[in-house]
Amino acid sequence: MSLFAIADLHLSLGEDKPMDIFAGWDNYVERLTKNWNTLVTDDDTVMIAGDISWAMKLEQTYTDFKYINDLPGKKIFLKGNHDYWWGTKSKIEKFLDNNKLNSINILFNNTYVCDNKAICGTRGWFLENESDADVKVLNREVGRLEMSISEAEKTGLEPVVFLHYPPVYCNTECSEIMNVLLKHNIKRCYYGHIHGKSNMRYAVEGDYKGINFKLISCDRLAFMPILVR
Repeated sequence: MSLFAIADLHLSLGEDKPMDIFAGWDNYVERLTKNWNTLVTDDDTVMIAGDISWAMKLEQTYTDFKYINDLPGKKIFLKGNHDYWWGTKSKIEKFLDNNKLNSINILFNNTYVCDNKAICGTRGWFLENESDADVKVLNREVGRLEMSISEAEKTGLEPVVFLHYPPVYCNTECSEIMNVLLKHNIKRCYYGHIHGKSNMRYAVEGDYKGINFKLISCDRLAFMPILVR
């Protein structure tokens, strides 16, 4: 019952938005499928930390979700900045249930237990928040992170945090998100969103203020889910 993680699948199996126009993304679905099938069993869980499907509406996600659903293991979805189809948790869960996509769950103000770990997190937000609209969204994300971590702590297991946006990048940090992580003594945080070699070289990985950070975007992991130890 191992826990794996990956982010930024950017699937467009039902839409015309191919990712293989970008360097390093050639045949990425085939590569992802092969790697996933090699590593993950039906007893395992895979955390997918945002930017899952390019679909604009929930009903347009079926082809992408069916692909994910049919891969081995249980999957947990976290919202990314490009997941425009994302609605309320109840609406998404109803869609999953109606379409028999029963290997997929949603992380949204809650927690899941897997491999003696309590999985928690939220999308996060930009590192710099200059507008009133940004601050409003950030405050909402901070509240969701607090709620998810608090639920995780109730299990008595280690809370492992997953975010879509990086809480720290290069020399900039989102202090509001970082303060929540430090307040709850989080030791591990996984995040996505960052792509391309020119950007990934500025990603913070390893120890930062006592937290071990790891970038898990698809291209950073060579389209191979990473084992959360």
